[in-house]
Amino acid sequence: MTAADGKQRLTDCADTEGLLRIIQSIPSPKAEPFKLWLARVGYERMQEINDPAQGLDRARENWQKLGRSEKWIQQRMMGQETRNKLTDYWKDNGVDKPEEFTLLTNIIHQEWAGVNASEHKLLKELKTQNLRDHMNEAELIFTALAELSTRNIAESTDAQGL
Repeated sequence: MTAADGKQRLTDCADTEGLLRIIQSIPSPKAEPFKLWLARVGYERMQEINDPAQGLDRARENWQKLGRSEKWIQQRMMGQETRNKLTDYWKDNGVDKPEEFTLLTNIIHQEWAGVNASEHKLLKELKTQNLRDHMNEAELIFTALAELSTRNIAESTDAQGL
């Protein structure tokens, strides 16, 4: 990898899953808090699989901890439902490749925001974070309206495929 001084350095790397597996295998008392956290998160995820409403409740709690208003949380959740209905329509009508979803999403985003989703993330200085979690109330409303309109047009014209 390229170091801060611009030179190439040999290094070991791991993705998130690999890093968590490494933590699990460390036989040290210092690793124990991480192992307990992993067990708790895994247990919570299993609960959410059995009762998806718990996942929604957890998301709401996390947004509240981040200082989001109840109005923002409601708009975020409503926007996600609108997005899910649109992507379900696309899936049912022949859009099935990730790059097709990206292309269509960027067209919608470009139309309401003047930039595509990737450019919007850059403007907000986001890397891996979810763009919608960093939108203000107006941006959430415009995104939901654009996606709702897109689905309505697609349904009324019986749009198929990309």
